[in-house]
Amino acid sequence: MSKIISALQKLYDLSVVIQQITKTYLSDQMLQPFTEEKSEHSVLKSPDEYTALQDIPEPSNVKNSFTKTNLVPSVNKETRTRSLLEEITDLSIAEEIVEPSYAAGNTKSSPPPFISFATFNRLGITVRNLNRILESKEDFEMHIIDCNSKDNTWDYIKSLKDPRIKTKTRFKVNRGPIYVLNYNLMKRKKDQYFFTIDSDVYIKTENWLKKYMEVFEAFPEVGLLGVMRDKPYPRFMPPVIPKVRGDLTYLQLKNAEIDGIMDFVPGHLQALRPELIEVIGYWSEENGYGDAEISPRITHYTPFKAGFLTNVEIDMTQTIGCNECEARKFCKLNRSVNTCYSLSRKANVNERFARKAKWKYLETFKELAEGKRTAYCASILDPESRKGHLYHEDWALENFAYYLQNSN
Repeated sequence: MSKIISALQKLYDLSVVIQQITKTYLSDQMLQPFTEEKSEHSVLKSPDEYTALQDIPEPSNVKNSFTKTNLVPSVNKETRTRSLLEEITDLSIAEEIVEPSYAAGNTKSSPPPFISFATFNRLGITVRNLNRILESKEDFEMHIIDCNSKDNTWDYIKSLKDPRIKTKTRFKVNRGPIYVLNYNLMKRKKDQYFFTIDSDVYIKTENWLKKYMEVFEAFPEVGLLGVMRDKPYPRFMPPVIPKVRGDLTYLQLKNAEIDGIMDFVPGHLQALRPELIEVIGYWSEENGYGDAEISPRITHYTPFKAGFLTNVEIDMTQTIGCNECEARKFCKLNRSVNTCYSLSRKANVNERFARKAKWKYLETFKELAEGKRTAYCASILDPESRKGHLYHEDWALENFAYYLQNSN
């Protein structure tokens, strides 16, 4: 009887939390306009942005407008595709630093969680937030990729000495957030949990990795976990179902509606179970919709569920005054011309990309519904993944080319 009373109490406590959250999420903040300053790998970031996408023309019309963009020189299609394919698959690594024991293959039989951390300008925010992660005593394996930042971010990354950082990679060009995610995902060992953290996330909670892993262990059906966004962004929560097991809880994504308004788990601090990765492969390069596509793909086409942790708090501050910035000793920008923040805003094309590529997102789920493809998404970086799986190479090349042309 005491166990039943305890469980009921937890459900009541959760209902109170959800009620409070809902009041906050449905406040007027939710109606703030979308800004392009958001994170590296999430394409859709606000309810307003997603609502704006509802007026996009039907797929056939959008397809024409997308493919007619001057992405590459006007030559015959076969030559153009081959040239673009070579440019995309050529990693164009400007510099890569590999921790010696990792390079030698001296890794643990049960590797700690893999953390993918991508940087793209925003030096001040990056220093603040990455330093915070490295203050933790928890064990992890971090892999950092810089996507051609123009603000001395790479100088800071090279200065880091933490042995948990296994690779530091600088790309000569930015090919977009999905390319980076899948590049790091390829490095993951078969039984390794995969975490992706955006550079604008400051993790307030101590032992946050442990809290993720506890929920994964208690709820074997959970494939993907994340946390809700926080200030300065509106704290929007889609419909969820509270789940309780002993002392542990999480909020399971209820609908994951395809083409719904923010009905997914945001990708700024996200973790994937290794068994799930075996089923879904990679983030979709064909539609490039990031967290907006992976949540419904998991919920509707795999045995796994997606959801939110309730006990990890973050801050998503977007700007830091130059006089207060921890990165001053690295920064060589002429601040009368540019700051790391202004460089980030100028180079962020996620919203525009989402408008052009929405037809691919819708077509992907149409193919899933019709049984033309499985939940597994292949990667252009992993030829083996494409064997036996549908992969629209032309879609993916267009997506990468859009970032090559507009975000470097």
